[in-house]
Amino acid sequence: MTREREPRISRTPAPEKWPQLGGEIRGGRHVLPVRVYYEDTDFTGIVYHASFLRFMERGRTEYMRRIGAGHRDLFEQAASEAPGFGFVVRSMRIDYRKPARMDDVLEIVTEPGDVKGASVSLLQRVTREGEILVEAHVRVAFVAGGRARPIPKPLRIAMQADRGRASDTVDPPR
Repeated sequence: MTREREPRISRTPAPEKWPQLGGEIRGGRHVLPVRVYYEDTDFTGIVYHASFLRFMERGRTEYMRRIGAGHRDLFEQAASEAPGFGFVVRSMRIDYRKPARMDDVLEIVTEPGDVKGASVSLLQRVTREGEILVEAHVRVAFVAGGRARPIPKPLRIAMQADRGRASDTVDPPR
């Protein structure tokens, strides 16, 4: 029987040429700035609802990269070591409150919630100048070989620490 290997987790992400590109963690919350382009809008100039899903995917990806789980590393490992590892969205509840428009600068705020054995809940907000436009509750599972697996300990510890810091700070404006 082949023993599955733990994913390689970089506890200290490699320095980037443009470190601000991936946003930053502030008080346990990851904040990623995103500008709305023409391609993100519908024919009326308002952000198309599915574009918010892409923005939030970027927020989750950059949050994971900041805590040491870059998707490239996971993809490369999956390609070379079957069955591979990865994070998948298990469920999402989303509330669209207000529209965004072309040229708006938005902040995608990602905050870890409950961290369980194989999954983590994330609260994601899309804000403009502190006003919440979209809010989503996302559960993400860690999988290998098509089955849920325990989240690697270094990632679980990092998410739990961010959750603790986020709960110690004032909630973002509503």
